Amino acid sequence: MADDDLATLGTGTEAPQTTAHPGTGPLDPAPAPVPRWVGAVLTAGLVLAALNLRPAITSLGALMEEVRDGLGMSGTVAGLLTSVPALCFAVFGIAAPRLARRFGAGTIVCAGMAAIALGVLVRPFAGGTAGFLAASALALAGIAVSNILLPVVIKTFFPDRVGSMTGLYSMALAMGTSLAAALTVPVTGALGGGWQAGLAVWAVLAALAVVPWLAVLRRRPPQEAPAPGAGAAREDAPAVRISRSPTAWALAVFFGLQATAAYITMGWLPQIFRDAGVPAGTAGVLLAVTMAMGIPLSFVLPRLAARMRHQGVLAVGLGACGLAGYAGLWLAPAAGAWGWALLMGISNCAFPLALTMIGMRARSAAGVVKLSAFAQCIGYLISIPGPLLVGTLYQHSGGWGLPIALMAGLMVPQIAVGVLAGRDRRIEDEG
Repeated sequence: MADDDLATLGTGTEAPQTTAHPGTGPLDPAPAPVPRWVGAVLTAGLVLAALNLRPAITSLGALMEEVRDGLGMSGTVAGLLTSVPALCFAVFGIAAPRLARRFGAGTIVCAGMAAIALGVLVRPFAGGTAGFLAASALALAGIAVSNILLPVVIKTFFPDRVGSMTGLYSMALAMGTSLAAALTVPVTGALGGGWQAGLAVWAVLAALAVVPWLAVLRRRPPQEAPAPGAGAAREDAPAVRISRSPTAWALAVFFGLQATAAYITMGWLPQIFRDAGVPAGTAGVLLAVTMAMGIPLSFVLPRLAARMRHQGVLAVGLGACGLAGYAGLWLAPAAGAWGWALLMGISNCAFPLALTMIGMRARSAAGVVKLSAFAQCIGYLISIPGPLLVGTLYQHSGGWGLPIALMAGLMVPQIAVGVLAGRDRRIEDEG
């Protein structure tokens, strides 16, 4: 990935050690006045876009059994479905900066929302497993580029409100994740019980998100190219061989393992509860509870982590919650379902912790961006086999004992690399 590509990538979190004031660092666009109507429309577009970044995934998890039966999928292919998001995020996320420089970030986000709407609408009626996978990939490509570029939009249009707008974005993302998990099954019933309608209905939300972005495109953003100071920042920053940094690799592996756990949870947790005798609607709500834990904790964890010199203790605490949740799913999945859902939700908040540590492990803004690109791309690639392997183990073992054992086993190295990544180090001193 070229340096120019890296310059447009953002984590959506503020890095205390690299920027004195959010929105004024060398990689941020220069502040420019935004008309009131543009700000209002952009805020609506931002919220609607964030709401659409996960329903295509969590709605499928809530209806996985019906989709498998309807399309005649094996457990292995169903596991592949839960791995596709990570693959698309890694592949299409790399292309997002170049697309944004050529067409503008707003244009690509608008196209991303359209791709989500089309993919979600088409996939239930694609006529087979291959078509379902292809349409899912289209929707996930839209999610991938939007996920990367929405923080860029925030920095471009709201340079003096990066923190508050990023918080709004994060909250909307978590809400969309939870709502899709909780409502997909009851909405499916209200629409006649067909899983096709239950999945396709979420295309309406994505179509609504296209509208404000079309309005935004009528006015070119004040600055969508890399900021004027970006080139100077690259020249002044010390040359960093990111692949030679142990901290960078620790963060990449930590990011990959937490993403593995998250996608396994989104794809398979409702099925674990349903196989234990929990009603389908309740299983969807349980997944919603798990996802909703990210709403408050995504605000608390980054602030707490930023005050600590070593964030390893947080990685250990989150991992311990995950291990306790897996133990409960093994021993009494139905009896303690609500408790296990809460524990899994806490454990899945390793994602905001990973983003916060990325911002703290480099001295310069350019270093943070390089570390973010490295950790996220490598991490998403690492996460691809996990959900697929869970589906294969589930199919061949006939139960959830082995898959849960695998999930718990992966939590141990996640804790270990989390401790390594949490040390008070900087990649410039290692690479």
